[in-house]
Amino acid sequence: MRALLTVCLLSVGIYLTGATMLLDRPLTHGLLMAALNAKLAAGAEIVGSKLVILAGSNGPYSHRCEIMEPIIARPCMNAGVAVGIGLDYLFARWDALLRPGDAVYLPMEPAQYTARRLANATGPDAAIMARHDRATLRTLAPERWAGAAFPLDLRGVIMSVLEMALHTGGFRDPRPAEGATNAWGDHIGHDPSRAATGALAAMVVTQPDATQIAAGHGSTLIAAFTRRMAARGVVVIGGLSAGFSDAPLTPAALAAIAAVYKDNGGDFVTLANRSRYARDNFFDGPEHLHEAAQIAHARAVAQALTAYLPPPRLNARAGSD
Repeated sequence: MRALLTVCLLSVGIYLTGATMLLDRPLTHGLLMAALNAKLAAGAEIVGSKLVILAGSNGPYSHRCEIMEPIIARPCMNAGVAVGIGLDYLFARWDALLRPGDAVYLPMEPAQYTARRLANATGPDAAIMARHDRATLRTLAPERWAGAAFPLDLRGVIMSVLEMALHTGGFRDPRPAEGATNAWGDHIGHDPSRAATGALAAMVVTQPDATQIAAGHGSTLIAAFTRRMAARGVVVIGGLSAGFSDAPLTPAALAAIAAVYKDNGGDFVTLANRSRYARDNFFDGPEHLHEAAQIAHARAVAQALTAYLPPPRLNARAGSD
């Protein structure tokens, strides 16, 4: 029995050493880390009040701070990265940069409200924190520690070995070639001529109902963030992600999303079209508008937000005149 226990403890020790100190996924997670860190660095350079957009990939693909900034009369940072990154991790990384007088716009995708607790604890940020960001991990709930301690299954171990070998051999992720990120954190270069028209036409989209949204762990995390920011003097405004006009949310689901913000000290803004567009306005998915539609949508969102924003303080980016 003692020998069996020793073997078990040894195997756990080997796994923890490998998962948290040796193995890495520089291709899968490297792009996410680079995007998040670059946006945090740009946000830290802003002096005075600012607007920060926090969302999944709907943020950078369907919104454009470059267009919004002159309309809202304050610096704008598009901090969205990807659905699947834990919202508590995203909020924790931006927490120190959000100050009284700032505003945060959250056009979260429906899946981010309904995310389950287990999915949140075992997303890609679990492996990222285990390997690269233990400082943030220490600030999160204990359940996140377990997810970070055991971030890899057998497939993950195999993929880590392959990715590390490819990265060492000089292979680089081809995805950045599909577009670029500008100084505001917006995705650019996804013009209509490159849109996946056929694939978009075939996509089937289902939307969560009001019960799923209200009960979602993601909604709980967003509500807690909204309350914390309201107590700090940061204005939190919810909104809708872009989506297909033929796959709308029900009025009850819309009300459930709005309640996540309004019931916790924030606000909620919608456009007349509920951020719904015909499929030929999208690039490669129901949350990714192509560049021309992105610009038009960003302009409409900025105009709607002006009524909810506090008066700006001194605004500048570090190094500007």
